[in-house]
Parts: sequence; C-alpha cells; structure tokens
Amino acid sequence: MNESTGRVTAIRRFPVKGLSPEDLASAPAEVGRPIVGDRAFAVENGPSGFDPAKPSKIPKTRFLCLMRNARLAALSTRYDAGAGLLSIRQASEDLSFDLWSEDGRAELEAWLTGFMGEEARGPLRLLPAPEGHTFSDTARGVLSIINRASVGAIGEMMDAPVDPLRFRGNLEIEGFAPWQELDWVGRTLRIGEVELRVVQRTVRCAAVEVDPATARRDLPIPARLQKRLGHADCGVYAEVVSPGRLEAGAVVTLV
Repeated sequence: MNESTGRVTAIRRFPVKGLSPEDLASAPAEVGRPIVGDRAFAVENGPSGFDPAKPSKIPKTRFLCLMRNARLAALSTRYDAGAGLLSIRQASEDLSFDLWSEDGRAELEAWLTGFMGEEARGPLRLLPAPEGHTFSDTARGVLSIINRASVGAIGEMMDAPVDPLRFRGNLEIEGFAPWQELDWVGRTLRIGEVELRVVQRTVRCAAVEVDPATARRDLPIPARLQKRLGHADCGVYAEVVSPGRLEAGAVVTLV
C-alpha cells in the first residue's frame, strides 16, 4: 500500500452506548447515517433530560459510559436486532434480556443497577434511539475511523501495547502513516463504491484509558497525547456521501 491507499481491517458497531462492540463482515453505508444499529440504545444514569420527541445530543456523562464507568468493559454483550434480545456475559454469568418487552427492559435495568453499584446516580433506564437519531458522541450521522498505525504510535509513547478497541471505532484501517488521518478533514475516502467525507478529528477522553480486556483504567492516553503532540486527537469522523456496502478487507483510497 502507498500513502494514499490502505485497507479496512475491521467493521464494528456498538448497539448499546458504553457496552462492547460487534464485529461485522460487511455493513450497508447510507448517506448521512451511521452504521445501522450503532449506538441504537443508551442507558440513562439518573434523569438525563433526553426528549425522544425532540432528540438532540446531550453529554455522554448522563448515560453509562466508559469515560466514567470503567467496569462496563467487563461485560461482553451481543444484540440480536431481529429478536430484540440483548445477551450479556459477565464472569460465569450468561444473561439475556428482551428489549422489545417492558418486563425485559425492567429486568435489564434492575440487573445493571446492581452491577453498577455506587456508580448508579439514580434510576437506570434503557433508552432506544428515535428514528434518525444515534447516541453517538457527535450529533452528526457519522462513522468513526481508526488508523491502526496511529494506535501503534500511541503504544510506543506509552511503552505498552495498546488495543485499538480502546478507541471504539466503526472502521479500523491500515496501510497509512501514523497520524496521517488527522490531515484528512475535508477530504474524501473511497471504500469500494462507498465515499465518505472526513468531517472532523476525534478528540479523546478518559474512555480510552480503560483496557477493554481487563476493565482497568491503566493508561493515561489523552494526557500523554497532549504532552507529546499538543492535542488529544486520534482518529476521525467521516460522513457517507455516496452509499453502498462496506466490506472488511476492502481497499481504502484517499481521493
């Protein structure tokens, strides 16, 4: 690969904000929309002020999120959108909750309340995203893209291996130079028939301090980035401008 081409190494969605990802072999890409099913739910941690009749972006800290709730990384989850079932594995416990039923949602909320303990600031309530809305950290319908070379450079800064999953991207790509993606704002990426316009750099918060394998907050990545590079950016957000299907392993071309 040269500096203008690379490839997709992973496609992921995060059905419930703050919980674990699902790997996808492929996914439809729709104009101005995130990956279907990404951040389709969030768990309100005490009254959030979210109005489903007038959905808008509100601070992530009003929901369960890794920025404040590292213990969430100990949960392995999977959502069956066709059946409405959320499965959770925690230690030796395997659980399943029917998100289409009021009783199933209440059972999930009660279980999460016990699991979160003192980090539950009030009633925990599962919120589904209204049509056209996503509980992403940005109000725009975008995909987050992670350059694996940049993650590798962070590992060298930290003198420790860094799992790309810390950065919770929808697309992981390789074949580009470290930090090259930060200069792509305003430019277009082509992945098969899909075209995406890069709209902004991704500023990293304390969520990336959490090891997705151990649920421990062990690496001060944003602070180290700020000290070494003068910013805490890693990865970019991109908006689909020409639809199609994203495929794992597909060539990524910087137009």
